[in-house]
Amino acid sequence: MRNYRWCAAIAAVLLLAGCGGGAESDSGDGKAVALTKEQVRKTLPDGEAMTGWKKSARPTAVEMDKLYRSQACPIKGNAGCENSRFYGASTFRHDGNAATVTFLIVAYDSEQAAREAYDVLWDGYYGERAGQRAKTFSLGPIGDERDARFGSSGFRGEPGAVTQTRVGTALLWIEAASADKGGIDEDGVRDLATVLAERARQAQNGDTPSAALDG
Repeated sequence: MRNYRWCAAIAAVLLLAGCGGGAESDSGDGKAVALTKEQVRKTLPDGEAMTGWKKSARPTAVEMDKLYRSQACPIKGNAGCENSRFYGASTFRHDGNAATVTFLIVAYDSEQAAREAYDVLWDGYYGERAGQRAKTFSLGPIGDERDARFGSSGFRGEPGAVTQTRVGTALLWIEAASADKGGIDEDGVRDLATVLAERARQAQNGDTPSAALDG
């Protein structure tokens, strides 16, 4: 039985379902640019990017408002959501190992806003979502800032992990859990976080996100 923390992440994705907006256009030159709603949606991995996984909730992006700030930044005063523009999420499941993964994005209007929100959200909320006994682990050189913790997501010691990464003007999260011990591990979570970060970098550069899991 999964801990409520992980159920809440999936609930947030379901809340977004069906609320996506139309396409917008923008171009990048390698600098940190404010992503459009359509770029946020395309940054989220799709079925083609998630080999071996099945889509539970399609990639969706919405304009940030009071409701979505309470989902993305559920701490006092919705701290960390200042100057945020869009919120995106998607969820996948892996039938082979009973694992689930939720991808989350908050896009800000500037790199400074994203930097200022980083510690607020990691220290105040996301960093605790892998459990009090969770241990930190390295994601390697992805993004501009990164953190990760691996612990237990359930009452019987089922594994769970959370990662947070900043890529330019966007903050990214991976929340992964498994109903079975061994269903996820640090390497697998690292691969998922790397795919999301690379897709965000591609969007920042004005390219169509295409990074995907290997085989």
